[in-house]
Amino acid sequence: MEPQQSEVPDLAETGSGSGVEVEVEVESGLFASLVSEVISSPVNSLLVALIVVLVYKILKPRDRTPVEEPARELPPLRKDMTVAQMRPFDGTGPDGRLLVAVNGIIFDVTAGRRFYGPGGPYAAFAGRDASRGLATFSVTPSEKEYDDLSDLNFQEMESVREWEEQFQERYKVVGKLLKPGEEPTNYSEEETEPETPSIGKKNE
Repeated sequence: MEPQQSEVPDLAETGSGSGVEVEVEVESGLFASLVSEVISSPVNSLLVALIVVLVYKILKPRDRTPVEEPARELPPLRKDMTVAQMRPFDGTGPDGRLLVAVNGIIFDVTAGRRFYGPGGPYAAFAGRDASRGLATFSVTPSEKEYDDLSDLNFQEMESVREWEEQFQERYKVVGKLLKPGEEPTNYSEEETEPETPSIGKKNE
């Protein structure tokens, strides 16, 4: 009789199965250890939170904000005005024109609608003399018929002149802010720009 051969398990199969189980256990152990370390350390938790936020911001689809339409090109306005005559030009009129006076000069600031137009941070200056507000860092225009700024100190007047220079560089000059009883200049159609008063001459 031939001796019975006992069944020997296939080492390749058993080794393969146990190896997978070991790998799973090792990976689970490493993950659990990592999570435990992160939770136990406030610094690590903060870093993980920051990484998650950064990844979210990178992967999040960007919102498509509507492109702001360019302001309509208005015909040049050349005219001296009183404060009362300026007030309708606060951006709410049919053409949306915006005028602001600084140190006796009226500027067309329609191009800066997002600043001086309705709802803008400096909308209170639209159609008004902004000199005193700019000099005193207050978004409150003068309510006077004509503000000669005679009570401002040297530093405040320097601030007004600096603002006037900035407006000269950015916006078109419309004309002169008239004192009560002062006659306006008759600008001819051939003039490209009205003659502007000298800087710092408003108090004279």
